Amino acid sequence: MKLFDSHAHYYDERFELEHDGGAEDILSAVFSDNVGWIINVGTNIENAEECVSQAKKYENMYAAVGIHPGDSREYTDVSYEIGRLKDLLCQRKEKKIVAIGEIGLDYHYEGTDKQKQKEFFCAQMEFARELDMPVIIHDREAHGDCMEIVRKYEGVRGVFHSFSGSAEMAKELVRLGWHISFSGVVTFKNASKVKEAALAVPTDRLLIETDCPYLAPHPHRGELNHSGLMRYTLEALAELRGEETEALALRTAQNASDLFKISL
Repeated sequence: MKLFDSHAHYYDERFELEHDGGAEDILSAVFSDNVGWIINVGTNIENAEECVSQAKKYENMYAAVGIHPGDSREYTDVSYEIGRLKDLLCQRKEKKIVAIGEIGLDYHYEGTDKQKQKEFFCAQMEFARELDMPVIIHDREAHGDCMEIVRKYEGVRGVFHSFSGSAEMAKELVRLGWHISFSGVVTFKNASKVKEAALAVPTDRLLIETDCPYLAPHPHRGELNHSGLMRYTLEALAELRGEETEALALRTAQNASDLFKISL
């Protein structure tokens, strides 16, 4: 049984700080165990090259590059930064880049420049439409505006990662052609809203992820997360949905393969 981790950040410095041997030691172990494929997801132009370089080291690791809404605050010129992203994506095949992401909106913090986030989000959705590439959406406490922008860019498809919206929102996204991904949050006792959403997503639109090094699943909540712990997320989803664990592992891997155009 091989799992497809559709969202990870293995270039994050936490791996080097909190684990002897760093990310390379963990990746060697998980690829030798029950993890078959990983999407390494960038959050800004600067770490995109790290993300790509790391993905090149492993046959079944791929990259996604984009400007995260939280990282957009570091930039002042939207056109210039999008130009840098376009330059990087011109070499997407050679660099194993399979998606634009993560992009989206994050209204969690007080003083957030919502307009700037929307400008970066829309610019990257436009570019995704031009390139016919899937996108990876980050949506934190911005469900209404995210849905408005998704509807605006009809034809762009992808995944809402570590989904935190309602069951109704999940159903609408599925109707519009989107995939929904669940992280270790679905194993948390207080995550009733996430569990309701997980029940609303048809099996053929479901993905699983770690978002590592963050959001480690129960019983490792609060620890350094990695792809080897994703089995707890899979098992929780299978039990919740009344499905066989191995069948769900195969289905979610195939869904990710179809979305990102990766051969299993």
